[in-house]
Amino acid sequence: MTAEHEFTSAFAADLDGYLAFKEKMGFYGASRIVYLRRFDAYCTRLGRTVFDRATVEGWVIDELQRSSTYRSWMSYIRDFGRWLHTHTQPGAYILSDQWKSSFTRAHPYLLTQDEIDRFFIAAARLEAASPWAWQAAAFFTLMHSAGLRTIEARHLLTDQVDLAGGHIDIIGSKGHRSRRLPLTADVIDVLTACDTTSRAHLGPRTPFFVSSTGKSVTPATVGVIFNRIWDHAGLARPTDGRQPRPYDFRHHFAYANLERWMTNGTDITAMLPYLARYMGHATFDSTYYYVHTSPDFMNAYADITASQSQSLLPEVGFE
Repeated sequence: MTAEHEFTSAFAADLDGYLAFKEKMGFYGASRIVYLRRFDAYCTRLGRTVFDRATVEGWVIDELQRSSTYRSWMSYIRDFGRWLHTHTQPGAYILSDQWKSSFTRAHPYLLTQDEIDRFFIAAARLEAASPWAWQAAAFFTLMHSAGLRTIEARHLLTDQVDLAGGHIDIIGSKGHRSRRLPLTADVIDVLTACDTTSRAHLGPRTPFFVSSTGKSVTPATVGVIFNRIWDHAGLARPTDGRQPRPYDFRHHFAYANLERWMTNGTDITAMLPYLARYMGHATFDSTYYYVHTSPDFMNAYADITASQSQSLLPEVGFE
């Protein structure tokens, strides 16, 4: 058994070597480790010792039996196979592209203003035996007001938060892109209160938002706290399959801006590059997706385009 990631299969040393290689390249994703641990456990359980087609595709088939919409995990085992082929095992099997599946976006839960108001009232009153007691409101306020990805809020460091200057720096996010985001006075006040309390209870810390052990908060914990606040706020849970998630604050940030610009008569074509840059999108395709998340926006958009000859949105995205 290797010490670093506690792999137990015949591929343990190579798995650790591969992950060390990825970290040197700047890839630290926890999801990769989770799925490679599953592969490792599968190989240990069945006694697999050769990285061949039967081993790799056998695990993929086993994993598909419990997978859901997203299948990006296939890229992890495919990439590991390439690494083995190049570095230690020239005969290692590389998962065929026939296993690639199309990406299906989860339909977001569209937060109403009433739900948002009630959520933050409950967040400010959260009782918890951890730093979440005072940092929950700040964490979700930042996601809501700046449209952050959950991972960006979780990985935010204290030296990336300039409360005096009124901005935060998102460093090396998705696609290794970085950006500086201005903060409103209200958000600065919320973050300042959180930071002051954290310093009083924990002293110097590196992550801005921390767990009880002083480390960055985990994705699972964020979801647990979000659901606890949602329930404490007395908010109903939908029955159509779509459930509210922390990431829906990012969706709300995007379409709320689009709807506000449309209502104010602002040229959305001109504003899309700013929204894309603020949200950290590589292309307009990702930003344009949010246009389709709001029924109110789409209905009004149809009325506008029916009466105007000029397109409100560009026909072609930009790099």
